Amino acid sequence: MSKIRITKQFTFETGHALYGYDGKCKNVHGHSYKLSVTVIGTPITDNNHVKYGMVIDFGDLKKIVKEEIVDVFDHATVLNQNTPHIELAEELKKREHHVILVSYQPTSENMVIDFAQKIKNRLPDTIQLHSLKLQETESSYAEWYQSDN
Repeated sequence: MSKIRITKQFTFETGHALYGYDGKCKNVHGHSYKLSVTVIGTPITDNNHVKYGMVIDFGDLKKIVKEEIVDVFDHATVLNQNTPHIELAEELKKREHHVILVSYQPTSENMVIDFAQKIKNRLPDTIQLHSLKLQETESSYAEWYQSDN
């Protein structure tokens, strides 16, 4: 049977700052991110199976990505845990703001690597993560492909 790719798209709002960066993005700012998640697998051929004809139920993929990425990162401020912004992060947390401290510089490139690992950990064994596209602005995005890794 043929391998088929299934893609689901998501949107979320996230703020971040790039520690040590030499441009405007060193300041806290935000983006309306668009995340495209593509998985690959073989459609289920058992006509008695409730998911007959599907590689994965779009709803099942949505649940994974919402729980691991969208619900976590939406309306959060993401900062490198080693940043001097740590005092700002602690102050925001005290004021009940949603702050995520990560071990990496929160660029689109590093975020898409993080997202790929989180999603891969939740997929059924019969489904592989094929690619992610994280669009930061209308004209800028980072892509991750399993075949490159």
